Amino acid sequence: MERDIFDILDERSRRVLNAVVRSYIDRPDPVGSRFVTRKYSFGFSSATIRNIMSDLEEMGFLSQPHTSAGRVPTDKGYRFYVDSLSNEAQSEKIIEVPEEFIQQFSRRLDEFKNDISAMFSEVTNTLSSLSNYVSIVLPPKAENTTFNRIDLIKFKSDQIVAILLTDEGIIHNKVIQADPMLKQEDLNRIADFLNVEFSGHTLDEINNMLMQRMKREKAQWDRLISRAISIYEQAMTFAEGDIFVSGLYDLMDLPEFSDISKLRELSKAIKEKHVIMKLLAELSHSEGVQVLIGTENPVTELKGLSVITSMYKEGSRPMGIIALIGPTRMDYSKAIIMVDTITKCVSRTFED
Repeated sequence: MERDIFDILDERSRRVLNAVVRSYIDRPDPVGSRFVTRKYSFGFSSATIRNIMSDLEEMGFLSQPHTSAGRVPTDKGYRFYVDSLSNEAQSEKIIEVPEEFIQQFSRRLDEFKNDISAMFSEVTNTLSSLSNYVSIVLPPKAENTTFNRIDLIKFKSDQIVAILLTDEGIIHNKVIQADPMLKQEDLNRIADFLNVEFSGHTLDEINNMLMQRMKREKAQWDRLISRAISIYEQAMTFAEGDIFVSGLYDLMDLPEFSDISKLRELSKAIKEKHVIMKLLAELSHSEGVQVLIGTENPVTELKGLSVITSMYKEGSRPMGIIALIGPTRMDYSKAIIMVDTITKCVSRTFED
């Protein structure tokens, strides 16, 4: 948030705004000045708080659903609150996740580190059960993963099955076209060549190596290597992998989703995948925990929701995204901490 938004509000207004947001997160009823006076020891009269809330409404931080009702936060009000949490975190006012949980969760991830699908299912299930929101993991993109080996199996006269294994435990299977004259012995030689030449490199690095070698040698390959490169290029053009999702129907218990059509819209966006992947891809190079609130979302289908994301890594190399999706009336303090903690656990597992 721009610094001048903070400067607009004096200390009293900030405290009242954050009190309204916290109260509305705890209980989804419009918040009145009397409620704030009773719950928080600000030392202000109810009339003073009512005037401050009226000013906050004029500035767009709060809205009033009905004339006689209290007020609720707007996206702008939530944004102020979330950015205030960042300041609290720096002053160590926010509670931390118990070390015992971190150790237990890390041990569970270690059990699945050779099965990335099982590991990401564990991540989404844990995160959604802790938050009661939708949890999503975007697995590593193919170009960000490290090539371990490839196996080639004769399938039909002009087709072979390519099985790619990465160091991260990701397995891709793909049926590709090939020269009908190629025998299984030829495929074994081609696989051996690719495994010896490229094992331990990321797929992006392999592509660059091939480009440089072709320029240097003027594409003067022997026939077997030419076929190997052709097969490699086909085998590496995988479609984007699945996303891992958990907790969608837990949202039914939240009042914001009493209208089943809202849940149906979110379910459709997740099912179509490209909507979610488009959003997460835009955040895939952002450091730290990112929070998009309501209308801040670039994806139309998610403008009524909030999204919290964080990028997990292998060392300094970005791998994928972990995200929570929920209502704008989200428990941001808890959600941000959980996403950050679980992301760090996943990153440590990849490093190990």
